[in-house]
Amino acid sequence: MPNNQSPPPGGDIWRKFRHQPQAMLGAVIILIVILSILFGPLIYHIPIDKIDFAKATLPPSGEHPFGTNDLGQDLLARVLSGGRISIAVGVFSMLVAIFLGTLIGAMSGFYGGWVDIILMRVTDLFLALPQLPLLLLIVFLFGNAIKAIAGPELGIFVLVVLVIGGLNWMSVARLVRAGFLTVREMDFVTAAKALGAPPWRLIWFHILPNVISPVIVAATLSIGTAIISESTLSFLGLGFPPDVPTWGRMLYEAQNFLEFAPYMALFPGMAIFLTVLSINYIGDGLRDALDPKMR
Repeated sequence: MPNNQSPPPGGDIWRKFRHQPQAMLGAVIILIVILSILFGPLIYHIPIDKIDFAKATLPPSGEHPFGTNDLGQDLLARVLSGGRISIAVGVFSMLVAIFLGTLIGAMSGFYGGWVDIILMRVTDLFLALPQLPLLLLIVFLFGNAIKAIAGPELGIFVLVVLVIGGLNWMSVARLVRAGFLTVREMDFVTAAKALGAPPWRLIWFHILPNVISPVIVAATLSIGTAIISESTLSFLGLGFPPDVPTWGRMLYEAQNFLEFAPYMALFPGMAIFLTVLSINYIGDGLRDALDPKMR
């Protein structure tokens, strides 16, 4: 591996990352969010589905720090529980997008020729598709079928993850392809070929480690994109069932109470805003920390 292509050592990455105030702020916020949604429900024991119409649309108070919704359900408990689902959708959708993008970009950049032409035209086709209408159409058409197979919660989770991930791999594929086109012509790859390394070994052990930096950055940013997409689906009423309190579903339920209970939308909206913003800050920080030109 040539020195000018080697990734910066871990200590250097952390040093550059922690000297970026926005990146560190994003890391602190996302750490607080993750710890809250993981351990908050274990400390805050109020049930998320307990209905009490006598306490409907109560403002924030000591008993209910985030207030209650129109059914008298505690909003803090629902925000904490819903965060697990929203962030899980973001992470698993990211894994789907990164896997597809890396696979297609690696094949396209390594083999070139007609393989590159076909795969890049498929990528262009997906880039040209209107993602939100297509996302809504797929969930609307196949939502009931997959719910009948895997259940209302797991079924819609799998469908949302596959659809969001399957519509967000194109930028990763282009990044990986560009890196492969550059690295495959370098001397250490030529030497590996001369020693008889098979194509799969050249791809996964010699070339891919040298183009992984932009993939890591794209992975962090795609989590935020997936969270926004899931929130949009839930806000439009096509996401998870009503008894599953994702952040987007809570916004959907709050739209009719904005005049006299704006806090019903404020807290889940702030959760989405802070999570996506912090992830974007982390992605920007990783981009600068992993960029060899800035070392």
